[in-house]
Amino acid sequence: MITVEDVKKNEQVKILIKKSDEILGVIGYTEHGERHASLAASIAYNILDRLKHPEKRAHLAAIAAYLHDIGNVINRDYHAQTAALLARSILSEMNMPMDDIMEIMAAIGNHDEKDGQPVSDICAAVVLADKSDVHSSRVRTIEEIKQDIHDRVNYAAKSSFLRVDEEKKIVTLEIKIDTSISQVMEYFEIFLSRMLVCRRAAEFLGLKFQLEINGQRLL
Repeated sequence: MITVEDVKKNEQVKILIKKSDEILGVIGYTEHGERHASLAASIAYNILDRLKHPEKRAHLAAIAAYLHDIGNVINRDYHAQTAALLARSILSEMNMPMDDIMEIMAAIGNHDEKDGQPVSDICAAVVLADKSDVHSSRVRTIEEIKQDIHDRVNYAAKSSFLRVDEEKKIVTLEIKIDTSISQVMEYFEIFLSRMLVCRRAAEFLGLKFQLEINGQRLL
């Protein structure tokens, strides 16, 4: 069985992730490189593992999460769909079974909140993993935080953790925000659509989604 560690060793994947991140940097987006890809892969795997889904499903979720942003090498618009097609080509060359490739393509192609929705447990895990990565380390330069609300909110986020309580059927995104940098309301101003798709993803997995900021439950 192909794992995310095998995918990480693929030279095409390495170049795609590096170049995608460089291009997003040029147009002013936060970090979408190896750090984000690896963290999303780990979170996606852990979600399905904690929920006791089959191990193979967890591995497929990790691979989908690792590859979910490679479409940015082409364009930010429709990057989910182009990432799915790029992933198909790479995974086919790695001799992954086509049924597994289709699962990964569907998960990647539906991860973006603008034009996707959870279509499987794998996709739901990718959505939650991707949207939960809010952290100061993703900001490329602090010079722009006063003018750019996305940079400011990410820079203010000093920690974020996605907690899965399989017994209570709750998944909670716990964030600590430095309110001297950004007010909590700014988080909702830019991330409300992401929280809504997280709720749909959680519901697909039979969970209730909660958001906790600075120890206070807000959703």
